[in-house]
Order: sequence, then structure tokens, then C-alpha cells
Amino acid sequence: MNVDDIKNICVVGAGNMGHQITTLCAIKGYHTTCTDISGAILEKAEAFVNGYLPGRVKKGKMTEAEAESARQRIRFTGDLEDAVQEADYVIEAAVEVLEIKRKLFADLDRFAPAHAILATNSSAIVSSRIADVTGRPEKVVNLHFFNPALVMKLVEVVQGAHVADETAQISLALCKRLEKVPVHVRKEVDGFLLNRIFRVINKEAKWMLEMGVASYEDIDKACVYGAGHPMGPFRLEDLTGIDLSYTMAMERFKRTGNTGDYPSPQTVERYFKSEFGQKSGKGWYDYAKR
Repeated sequence: MNVDDIKNICVVGAGNMGHQITTLCAIKGYHTTCTDISGAILEKAEAFVNGYLPGRVKKGKMTEAEAESARQRIRFTGDLEDAVQEADYVIEAAVEVLEIKRKLFADLDRFAPAHAILATNSSAIVSSRIADVTGRPEKVVNLHFFNPALVMKLVEVVQGAHVADETAQISLALCKRLEKVPVHVRKEVDGFLLNRIFRVINKEAKWMLEMGVASYEDIDKACVYGAGHPMGPFRLEDLTGIDLSYTMAMERFKRTGNTGDYPSPQTVERYFKSEFGQKSGKGWYDYAKR
């Protein structure tokens, strides 16, 4: 198998990352099926696509014919077996909980064609913790897009010891076909490349906030106007989702037992108030006032 053999892509999970990856794949010419266990989330995903593509036409980024062609390549279904039965490449973008992913990949292994590569978009769970539930561990790989997937160029392809060279090379080539910039992570490490670096920044930022060294607004300003970051760690967490940060930290804490991996008190407080960031209208910043 090589990248030219990939005609049909299945995206499992229709949330923010999933529906953007779906849209991206269709725009770049792939027949793409998006599936989710939630009918409501699928409806939101379809509404996003139906609004995004005409919006690109209005901005002069696509022709009407290109937008219509991309839309015809997208299919939504709540039936996982139906979604993956013709898939050449599967991209899982479900919740960051190991038990859920292991159950899901066992099902994907049963339903997807034998040649299909099964990729996880997880930014925290390495594929070696999932691959053993399948009969094709050499075809199970991390393919980590960054939020928002339609905009961010970077994709991390993580090749654990179980991943075949062919799988890694096809995944890298697919990213290029999607006009992304792939990086080849040759060993599994917690956090991969970028998130491992940013975790240190985020941890120090949260420590300074909790110790009263500075407000989160001023910490963000320091990163933007001093380090040249496009946004500070708190604004970035609002974009990616405080709920995601909380879930990832709790999964890491369960795995390591290290209290240093536990989410910060103010992160926990916001999580239990359902203040997840931009998606909920309030997180570190208040977006309802805009």
C-alpha cells in the first residue's frame, strides 16, 4: 500500500477537531465519511460544513464548483460499521479517555478493511497503548493535528516501536497531500514534540498564577509581547478547551500517580463550572461580552 491507494477516509468523532479534519480531507479531494455516536454532534458537524464551504466561496478562497464538489465528498453517519467499511485510512478524533479509545479501536479493527491504517488524533495517548486490541498493530499510529485543524499547518506523526515504516511513511505523505507540514516523531514520548514543550510553559504559567506572581492576563501579555507567541497559554487553553486540558491532565495523573500532573486548582474550578473557554462562552476570559 502507498499514499496513492488512499481514496476513502473515515473520521471517527464529529467534534471540533473531527469535523474540521473531515472538511479538510474533502477539500483536498478525499471521499470522507464522518461518524459519531451523538446525533446532535453530527448535526452540528454537518451545519459547520454547510456554513464553512459557502463562506470560503464568499471570501474568494474557493469557487462554487470546488465547494460543491467538496460537499459531495462528505458523508455523515451514526453507524460506525457503515462509516469504515470502505475506508483506506481512519482518523479517530474521539474523547481523550484510554478505555474509550481501546474499545473503539477494537471495533474499528473488526469493521475496517484489512489494509486500512487506523490513526488516532490523540495528543496525549500514545498508539502503543491502543494497538494491542487490534490485529494490525503495525498499522496503528498517532496522527496529531492541531486546533483549528483547518488552519494549523503542523501534524505530528508518531512512530512507536510497533508502527511499520510503511505506515509512518504513508501517514507523512498523506499529511503533505492535505497540504500540512508533518513532523516525524521517531519515538513515543509523553506529549510528543510541541505539547511537551508547551506543557512546561503552561505548568510555569499556572504556578505563577496560583502563587499570585501575576494575573493570567499579564502572563499572556508577557508571552505575546515578549516571546512573540501568537497568544498566551491561558488564551490558548480557552481556544483548545479547558475541558480537554482537565481530561488530559487527569488521564496523565491516573497513569503516573504524580501529583505534579494533577490539573491546577483554578483549572479544576473552571472545569466543574463548565467554563470550558470559547466553546462555552467563558473560560479564563469572558467571550459572552463580545
